[in-house]
Amino acid sequence: MKIYISATLRNFFGKNSQVEAPADTVRKALAFLTTTYPEGEKVLYDDNKKVRDFIQIYVNNKKLTVETIWDAALPEDTEILLLPAIAGGAPTDAPVESLISDERRKAVSFDDSEIERFGKHLMLRDIGVKGQKRIKAAKVVVVGAGALGSPVIQYLAAAGVGTIKVIDFDEVSLENLQSQVIHGTRDVKRPKVASARDKVKNINKTIVFEAVKEQLDASNIEAEIEGYDLVVDCTDNYKARYLINDACALHGIPVVFGAIYQFEGQVGVFNLDGGPCLRCQYPSPPPAGLIPSCAEGGAISPLPGIIGSIQANEALKLILGIGEHLNGKILHVDSLYLSSRILKVEHNCHCPICGNNPTITSVEEIDYEELCGLKTTNETPVEGFTPEELAKRIDNGDDMTIVDVREPHERAILRFPNAIVIPIGQLVRRQKELDPNKDTIFVCKQGKRSELAINTLREAGYTGPLYNLKGGIDAMKDIMFSHEGAWL
Repeated sequence: MKIYISATLRNFFGKNSQVEAPADTVRKALAFLTTTYPEGEKVLYDDNKKVRDFIQIYVNNKKLTVETIWDAALPEDTEILLLPAIAGGAPTDAPVESLISDERRKAVSFDDSEIERFGKHLMLRDIGVKGQKRIKAAKVVVVGAGALGSPVIQYLAAAGVGTIKVIDFDEVSLENLQSQVIHGTRDVKRPKVASARDKVKNINKTIVFEAVKEQLDASNIEAEIEGYDLVVDCTDNYKARYLINDACALHGIPVVFGAIYQFEGQVGVFNLDGGPCLRCQYPSPPPAGLIPSCAEGGAISPLPGIIGSIQANEALKLILGIGEHLNGKILHVDSLYLSSRILKVEHNCHCPICGNNPTITSVEEIDYEELCGLKTTNETPVEGFTPEELAKRIDNGDDMTIVDVREPHERAILRFPNAIVIPIGQLVRRQKELDPNKDTIFVCKQGKRSELAINTLREAGYTGPLYNLKGGIDAMKDIMFSHEGAWL
């Protein structure tokens, strides 16, 4: 049988997108996989030898939720997919009603210029005048004005969505311009929401555009989404995804979810008419540092355009009440191998927020930082050096070991001189390569994965001095060294 491995997991399995497993059951296939690639066992299973919550296993496009059927005999042409997270009643395939009531639709009118502007929509039988009025009456929140937000915001504006609120706390940087096509060179160092506002006004100045430059948290998200019909999740981190999901689930607001990583993307619709939420699919996010985010792992430039366009399409279908939706489904797209599949997401009766006995009843009560593994209160505090301190030690020629745990493509962009390369999954078995009598400093892009590396070695019993580069290599880019032998 074939095991297909999503891009976020491939570094743990020899960088393979698929593996042929000489097995006739799921359990044997997974055993073959982890035996062949021992580094993959840590990412696939938790300490109790259970498949981690952020990974779902599909067999012939059907999710396996009960491990007892892993021993059932399967035919040779079986396909297994390992699908990780990128962070009511049963869902139905029947079209849902429009999110916009008839009363709100009837309150909308068009002028002559709008009749001309939206002529292509008005010609479509499934949209027409009534549908275009629903679009104009709609109020949509887009969280994130980056790679995914760029196509979503522009297509919703071009389609005529009447009110668009964009929330993003970040500013435009030069590296954003490769994939965040809503911004231009002149927008560098400007707030992303300001750049997005200018682009929307250039598309259609009659749109009500609300620019919110702030970071969402449990204290403000409910106020920001209140009164809106739909939220489009265009974020790039697990903390924001679960925050959005929980707030929207509690307030009955549908979410159009999108995620990208390297060459792969996912799109789904959550919290719609008793359908599943994000936690039904992925009860909790991966441990911090185990799986890099899109910002760390990168993505090919057109990919957010593909995924964001599908998100905008789903949003418009929900506003119009037409077609078949991704409610209770995830569309998985692999742009490198030109494949796609639609996977069913079951409503989980044990879901902590939308299950039969929910344990999450308000946004404020959830400690999202702890949930996402951003706090380390249960770990021994990790000591570290600032970029300036490490640079001084390098200049002084101190006898120490520097370990780079970044991915190969990250090291290709920016190398760290005289560092040895050890992926996190290899640390335990390669710890003998480290000298416990020397200081060992771990480096990664932003300082999170290196903390995970240190805690992993400590757990394995390593007793030598371990330190983290605070802020990672990103924080060290502007450091000036006194000699050319050490530079970034």
